[in-house]
Amino acid sequence: MDKKKLYSIGEVSKICNISKKALRFYDKIGIICPDKISEDNNYRYYSKETLLRVPVIKYFKQMGFRLEEMKEFLEGNSYAAHEKGFRLKIDELRKREEEIRASYISVKDWYDLILEANSVIRNNVTEVSVKYMDPMTTCFLEQEFSYNYMESIINIEWTNYLERIEKDITGAVILWFPNYREKLEEKKTKVRILQKIIKDCGDNPIMTLGGTMVASCYHIGPHETLAQTYEKITSWVREHGYKCGEEAIERYVTDYWTIRNSEEFVTEVLIKVTR
Repeated sequence: MDKKKLYSIGEVSKICNISKKALRFYDKIGIICPDKISEDNNYRYYSKETLLRVPVIKYFKQMGFRLEEMKEFLEGNSYAAHEKGFRLKIDELRKREEEIRASYISVKDWYDLILEANSVIRNNVTEVSVKYMDPMTTCFLEQEFSYNYMESIINIEWTNYLERIEKDITGAVILWFPNYREKLEEKKTKVRILQKIIKDCGDNPIMTLGGTMVASCYHIGPHETLAQTYEKITSWVREHGYKCGEEAIERYVTDYWTIRNSEEFVTEVLIKVTR
């Protein structure tokens, strides 16, 4: 390119791979202004030096800067504007990175639950097994159990609580019963609703699940028939020389959050066991 030559807006568009519309807008907001405007036809003409602003703007755009932020950099004659602007952008991007990470984890975990449920249903995995349950740190909220599963799982109080403490959760909704026998007898009982937290819960109450051996069994179908799976677990435990603890976990792999057909619900029931 000839250093002294002036380039029309069409030539600049081709040379810099940028639309004429964008160049006109940049002129309007004062980021890239033409060096000359023809008095005869109002055509815009740009010098090579002005063209060199385009790669700079594209790179700022890649870094996430808005046009109004770029203007201060392009007009600055010291490092001060850059230092302040980049520091603020780093803080902004760090926050966005955390938000994207939380969204990714939530989506990925939900996807994994769907794969798990599909596999359980396809292979009819409903046998009892004993396994080690890995420790899991959760937020929780204690409530009276209403025996209305839909309201317990899609839980308005729980959602409001999480918003109030500004915590992101992921994975299956879990109900923890301090005494599963009381629940099976439909007595008045407490329950804790829990979900795994994505980041530190701060000063808010947490509960660690797992870190112990449990008898596990998947239940396929409506939650109202979960008692059948509890009976299956307790019978198996007795026959194989184990003892059940009092606590029980119902982990809702798929439920009202995912599908409306209750015959396709998949729930994992877990009861702590010892020899």
